[in-house]
Amino acid sequence: MAVALDDFPYHQAPVSMEFVASSDRNFYDRYYFNAHDRTGDIFVISGLGIYPNLGVVDAFVTVRIGDRQHTVRFSDAHDGNREPRVGPYRIEVVEPLRTLRIVSDSDAHGVGVDLTWNGMFPVVDEAPHQLRHDGRLILDAQRFAQVGTWSGEIRVEGRTITVDPEKWIGTRDRSWGIRPVGEPEPAGRSAAEADPHYGFWWTYLPFGFDDFTVVVIAQEDGAGIRSLSDAVRVWGPGSDRGRELLGWPEFRYTYRPGSRDVQQVEVSLRDVDGSPMTMVCESLGYVALNSGPGYGGDPDWGHGQWRGRNWAEGVVADMTDPEVLGRLPFGVVDHVGRAVLTEASGATHEGWGLLEHGTIGAHAPTGFTDFFTVA
Repeated sequence: MAVALDDFPYHQAPVSMEFVASSDRNFYDRYYFNAHDRTGDIFVISGLGIYPNLGVVDAFVTVRIGDRQHTVRFSDAHDGNREPRVGPYRIEVVEPLRTLRIVSDSDAHGVGVDLTWNGMFPVVDEAPHQLRHDGRLILDAQRFAQVGTWSGEIRVEGRTITVDPEKWIGTRDRSWGIRPVGEPEPAGRSAAEADPHYGFWWTYLPFGFDDFTVVVIAQEDGAGIRSLSDAVRVWGPGSDRGRELLGWPEFRYTYRPGSRDVQQVEVSLRDVDGSPMTMVCESLGYVALNSGPGYGGDPDWGHGQWRGRNWAEGVVADMTDPEVLGRLPFGVVDHVGRAVLTEASGATHEGWGLLEHGTIGAHAPTGFTDFFTVA
């Protein structure tokens, strides 16, 4: 039957907007946000995903303060309505590509928020992302990123934190397409013929500076073969400079000895005239995405999983717990990032954003030979 969106000229296929054109179970449509006050003392991550072919919609808010990650998460049946809402959580698109609001009236579960996002720069359309495994297309997605400021409040276990847009900054993205979601599929041949040199190496660096945004993305396998590489600069409103490609990024990571915990990454870039630029990004604190937020490797909950109707819970992860720390090398970690970009002239620019990194299994360029090698 028709849904409200069918009254708008948005159709991309000869079906109601209740449905998606792909029959792949792993089709998804997701929001992601992060927020911090540039100190790393408080780090907020939130997201909402709709999985039409699984019949599920879910969302989460995670707040890290000190050594504790507080998470509230919600799931329900998806009824074909594309409104970004589940349980007490909702996203309001106030002005598309500019202003959004997140409300989660979930204080009874330990965390509540009322936060408004304002984009500082235009969105950055990222390169299409595709990945195959044993010949099957397991990831086929499109995404845009944006840097912006936040205002509002965060409520954690009875404490209210005021979010001042003069201090609070963050990044967001919107992505949709196909990626592994929901309950795990049978491993089949992959389990019987597992690659002993398997590796997944990922870097995602969206940063905002005074006058421009820089977004750097790279993904490599265990041999260091790159399947995705993108480095762009987009200038702010009023600039007559267009989208600029910054060459083939090269990375030099510094990890805490005896671990894979990122301390900083130095990225070598090229300006549009070919002159070298360097962007050094340091970690001021992090959220482990597999310890509450439900990303890959979270043992208790994953995006798109069916938990029944009106499901909600609050959990707290102790980031000093050896069991929790033991998950870090098997998932992607989001860091509060401070960056300094140095041009060939010696001019420097300070920026803030997301240092997102995952290095799972082997990665020959780093010297990691298996899942358990450390720096």
